[in-house]
Amino acid sequence: MTDTGLPARKAALAILTAVLRQRRPLDALLDPLKGLAPRDAGFARALASESLRHFGELDAVIRQCVPKPLAPHKSGAATEILILGACELLILGVPAHAAVDAANRLAAADNKAVHFKALINAVLRRVSREGEGLRAGLDAARLNTPDWLWQRWTAQYGEETARRIAQANQRQAPVDITIKAGAASPDSTALFGEARRLTTEDAIEELPGFASGDWWVQDAAASLPALLLGEVRGKTVIDLCAAPGGKTMQLASRGATVIAVERDAGRLARVADNLARTKLTAELVAGDARDVSRTAPLVLIDAPCTATGTVRRHPDLPWIKGAADVNACALGAYEILESGAAMVEPGGTLVFAVCSLEREEGEEQIEYFLQAHPEFTRASITADEVFGHDEWVTPEGDLRTLPFQIEGGMDGFYAARLVRNA
Repeated sequence: MTDTGLPARKAALAILTAVLRQRRPLDALLDPLKGLAPRDAGFARALASESLRHFGELDAVIRQCVPKPLAPHKSGAATEILILGACELLILGVPAHAAVDAANRLAAADNKAVHFKALINAVLRRVSREGEGLRAGLDAARLNTPDWLWQRWTAQYGEETARRIAQANQRQAPVDITIKAGAASPDSTALFGEARRLTTEDAIEELPGFASGDWWVQDAAASLPALLLGEVRGKTVIDLCAAPGGKTMQLASRGATVIAVERDAGRLARVADNLARTKLTAELVAGDARDVSRTAPLVLIDAPCTATGTVRRHPDLPWIKGAADVNACALGAYEILESGAAMVEPGGTLVFAVCSLEREEGEEQIEYFLQAHPEFTRASITADEVFGHDEWVTPEGDLRTLPFQIEGGMDGFYAARLVRNA
């Protein structure tokens, strides 16, 4: 084997190691890929992502070959090299000679893993021969879901639904887009409303209508909360935690006067870029949602959260977060909910949303809020408002989508609609 593909594998190894050992988000580790050839960059991202998506299963296969975990202070990146190699063999279908040789080269370049090169070689050769047999009988959905999430989901939804969520998370998310009213779409299939799913694997930026701003990338489930505000034409909407701008663009394209609030300057610049490309306008406010003193008849909050409803697109999340993060995120989001509620004018509407599957970040927030704020009442969502999908409406009248719903899946979202007394 030549060095073809080795830079990609080195990049994937660096990413995987940073995610697993430092709990750094995958998206924050992708900049170095820009220095690779496009094909290498794509392979590196796929290798790192799929290693994380199937991490528990791959680790279980390796444990059948090496029952005792390798001590990191002695073995360096040997464990991560084994995970990557097993992913190449079992998930990506890379030829055995290429995957094993690449793992040996990665080990040789690590001053600690080099001492485990013979072990890495032997394990991966066995995986190349017996891999499917080693996988047989493994509960992949359970293994690929860390305990902290599995226990929460089985308690909240029951084991059958938890398993369906876990199985959905083993598949890479397709790319959904939202179309501007009256605009043409690239090769795609209709989902509901203005949401469509791409059927082409061509680069997003090269697809018809992208440069001219006819559409933007937005998961189908993420397009639902903005619709719960009803008719927005000619009305002012405050969009809190607005980045990356999908909901801002939805509202602006439907004729609303949008005040988009975002505290992260870089993410706010992304909102500005998206608005410019789509030829839509909004007032951009740089600042913490808890410090903004504006009012409007309509307020939309897409609160920061653990994002456990987006694991299909962010396979690192289960491995970099834990139960403590749920409570921390819930506390911060509740502060934003309180602040956003104060912005709602009498008789106005508030929609609170999170892309989390955790009750503490969704349902329980609204329960606590309504107990503390008698001036607000829940305005129940009907199936007609969500395109006839009564399975998305909770008994309380809120929105709850799950990753296995609709063909090909969707993000897990929660949203509640509240009305302030006149």
